[in-house]
Amino acid sequence: MIATAHVVDPARLADRDGIVPVGRPITNVRVHVLDRSLQPVPIGVKGDLYIGGIGVGRGYLNQPDLTAERFIPDPFSERPQDRLYKTGDLARYRPDGTLEFLGRSDFQVKIHGNRVELGEIESVLCQHPSVGEAVVVLREDSPQGSQLAAYFVPRGSKQPSVQTLRDFLAERLPAYMLPTFFIPMPSLPLTPNRKVDRRALPPPLSESTTSKEYPRNETERLLAGIWQEVLHVDQPGVTDGFFDLGGDSLRAVQVLVRMNIRLGLNLTLQDLFDAPSIAALADRIDRSRKQIPT
Repeated sequence: MIATAHVVDPARLADRDGIVPVGRPITNVRVHVLDRSLQPVPIGVKGDLYIGGIGVGRGYLNQPDLTAERFIPDPFSERPQDRLYKTGDLARYRPDGTLEFLGRSDFQVKIHGNRVELGEIESVLCQHPSVGEAVVVLREDSPQGSQLAAYFVPRGSKQPSVQTLRDFLAERLPAYMLPTFFIPMPSLPLTPNRKVDRRALPPPLSESTTSKEYPRNETERLLAGIWQEVLHVDQPGVTDGFFDLGGDSLRAVQVLVRMNIRLGLNLTLQDLFDAPSIAALADRIDRSRKQIPT
């Protein structure tokens, strides 16, 4: 069923970060962006996308449970037989009245006590000029437990660095929505129906991920031991990034507390963000110690 349409004006895409909206409803179709109480949300606020009008059917054939979930009585119609179809899409209205697609509500996950819309992360990640396609999944098979992993296909021949993508998302999303892993892919695996086959995505960490550059002094050995305890990584390389090995904001706090207790220092999270490898952080610690008068 086609419910909306939009005329693409390439000259205006630059003003919208290159995102093409899904447009406005076609004739005899109504669309609603609603909250969980089935109330319309304000312009710019994310909500569930529902479709109404004469094009909406009565339900799915021989699937009463799914029909009851997706085809609900239309609260905006005076006719009791009218239905709204819950698309499962997340959307918001732009100031000009067009609809912008924000992902799927059935890809909602919970991590570290926060509900995360995977589609929203994918949408923002695809706004980066060097990212052609992207999919974000919750991996529960990493040594660090549940982690968000972003798989992306670079646009053109230039592949963005992990730190570049992480900084890009950090400017637009809260910390709990930032993926731990960023994995470049030549293409995303597809099912026979041409949808992304999320089960075929490779694990984010492999034996070749670590640099295998082992600690060279006492400070590096102490930091490596703390990272092993918190990240559950065997022999982390001293040039491996904390976040590349599965670290996140919660584990960063755990590492910080242990470092300060064992080293008798007063390091901050900013120190870890600015020097995210064992080698860089150890160098910063040793230099700061030399500056302390005896």
